[in-house]
Amino acid sequence: MTRFANSVTLPLASYEPRHFLLAVDGPVATVTLNRPDRKNPLTFESYRELTDFFHACANDDDVKALVITGAGGNFSSGGDVFEIIGPLVAMDTKGLTAFTRMTGELVKAMRAAPQPIVAAVEGICAGAGAIIAMASDIRLAAPGAKVAFLFNKVGLAGCDMGACAILPRIIGQGRASELLYTGRFMSAEEGERWGFFSRLVAAGDLLAEAGKLARAIGTGPTYANTMTKRMLAMEWAMSVEEAIEAEAVAQALCMTTEDFARAYHAFAAKETPVFKGD
Repeated sequence: MTRFANSVTLPLASYEPRHFLLAVDGPVATVTLNRPDRKNPLTFESYRELTDFFHACANDDDVKALVITGAGGNFSSGGDVFEIIGPLVAMDTKGLTAFTRMTGELVKAMRAAPQPIVAAVEGICAGAGAIIAMASDIRLAAPGAKVAFLFNKVGLAGCDMGACAILPRIIGQGRASELLYTGRFMSAEEGERWGFFSRLVAAGDLLAEAGKLARAIGTGPTYANTMTKRMLAMEWAMSVEEAIEAEAVAQALCMTTEDFARAYHAFAAKETPVFKGD
């Protein structure tokens, strides 16, 4: 077991976070934002610890997929009004820029984590909470979920933590523009119709379904799944021709893995392959 500079203990199964709950079950780690009395708002400390956690995920070979959710029937109401918004009003430009860069680091860490991330969203999912859901790879929701990028409601621009780059790629430029200009809530049904949510799941089954999906991913070919996540991110900045070439190299690398050979031999024997991540 190693302790890194970011203060996250590896393996992750032994780590006890202070600002969220963590449960590791085989290949799946579940992060639960846990301030249910306030709809799970974020603080300066929880931002930092979540960022450190997602950075540390790159060094854990046992966790293959992640689930992120909120306690008490809500995902997250965003930055805590009194513990974050209040202090920000008193900061100078240097301090404010340090804060906004720090919050952006959370999104960067989520995108850099090799494990696919499944967000299980119910209830309120607003502000930075909506960003965390947006930054996840897959989103499932309960029918009553409500998502709002409500930055303009507090006099700020919609361009927060990568929203103007990522949200249009998920739901389209026009729909993203509407949400970012108005700050209004998007219903779960709208979110599914627009592609923000992959599907809606009854609230009582949401976490189990997210865990089931994460486990299905986690028992797949680890190197190949990591490569898929990396290419999905990298190809945003590529032409189609560059992307095709990059995918040719990526796929060739995947063909060198034991999991690829294992899948072939299992297919030839009419068996289901058991991937081992090598």
